[in-house]
Amino acid sequence: MNPTRQRPTTDDTTDRASATSARTIITTGALAGLAAAAATVVTAAAAQAIDIPMQAAASADEAAQDIPLWAYAQLTVASAVIGTLLALALHRWARRPARTFVAVTAALTVVSFVGPVTAHHATTATRVVLELTHVIAAAIIIPAVAARLGRR
Repeated sequence: MNPTRQRPTTDDTTDRASATSARTIITTGALAGLAAAAATVVTAAAAQAIDIPMQAAASADEAAQDIPLWAYAQLTVASAVIGTLLALALHRWARRPARTFVAVTAALTVVSFVGPVTAHHATTATRVVLELTHVIAAAIIIPAVAARLGRR
């Protein structure tokens, strides 16, 4: 054995494993976010194709406007970024990161339903599709990221 070469310490090994896990969580979050964004855009486009008016207004005083397809992707990716940051924090500090992540993100998904429910000048069908896009995104992102948190 070379006397000048030292064995890695437990801390070095743990740091490397943690960095690898962090990269895996980030990669998984990014890929799941992109897949979810595509799924929400397809859902909204399908709704438009069957004549569901994907329109809403920011306030009761404004007229309803079409929700552009890119907005579904943009908001889904933003949610995936927030979820991935939450996952990284829980990976670092939570005793049970996967379990905590699923509980918190499920609660946040339920809270996200407030937006579609309170959308001004939106039809019931529009509200249902908007909420469906939230469920679809969550169903893609949450399990994918949670699976990576289970591997410490």
